[in-house]
Amino acid sequence: MAAEREKKPAFTFRHLNNKKINFMQDRKIRDLLMKWSMDGRIVVQAFSFDEYFQPYDKDKFVQAFFKDPNVLNNLKVVSPSTCEWTTLGVDIKKTEAEEISCKQVSMSFFDCLYTNEIVRETGYINKCLDEFYEDFIVTDQLRQVLLLEDSNNYQIFSDTERKEFIYCLFKHFCLGGMLCQFEDTVDPYLETTKTVYKEIVSVQKDPESKGIRVISTVFKVTASDERGICYPSTKKHEQTFAYLIVDPIKRHVNTLYHCFGGGLFPNSSL
Repeated sequence: MAAEREKKPAFTFRHLNNKKINFMQDRKIRDLLMKWSMDGRIVVQAFSFDEYFQPYDKDKFVQAFFKDPNVLNNLKVVSPSTCEWTTLGVDIKKTEAEEISCKQVSMSFFDCLYTNEIVRETGYINKCLDEFYEDFIVTDQLRQVLLLEDSNNYQIFSDTERKEFIYCLFKHFCLGGMLCQFEDTVDPYLETTKTVYKEIVSVQKDPESKGIRVISTVFKVTASDERGICYPSTKKHEQTFAYLIVDPIKRHVNTLYHCFGGGLFPNSSL
């Protein structure tokens, strides 16, 4: 009996195939994702688990997630060879997980874009001379903030603030995919960030302060098979990412996945 208990996985998962992800059905957001070259390459999936979770269970939780047959048979990835959606379905040998701070409950977090005149009161993003940073063209001061460490504008967000999940989401939407068409105003980026954040992150009222606090724990994850990293992709890129967003009360985990590249797929998962 003791040996059987030792073999039992720390966590077991079920794919919530019928859980509706509202923002993925929103026509306005779908149109924006298409404009940003992310539609057809981004997906959110939901899984449930039965066991009690604490953030210090990070490694055990993520390892169990990528070992679970229900995950391997349902977790969607873009195949690097066919550029089509498939499921992970491989024997995972190694996982890595970085906990991402997730404390923000207000979009006032981005007010510094206005107070530092990166964005005008009208919402228009101030332009700059074109520069190149890796795969990205920096055409405005917002992208200076996001990408160029030697820019004066970069300093308006602290290193701690840049590690917040809401900032990570905002940056991902601003940078987009390979064929991204940038916005002239910041509003579409902020609105999309707010909508996605509110849906995949769980909050509750703090009994002491009476304020709202985030209860989700967020991990940025990679998984490797015998040949090396295979999830989120065999090809590393700043805009190829996968997050696990864990709700310890409902015992749900949302996966947010995006694979950088060009073109759309006929079997888009959205």
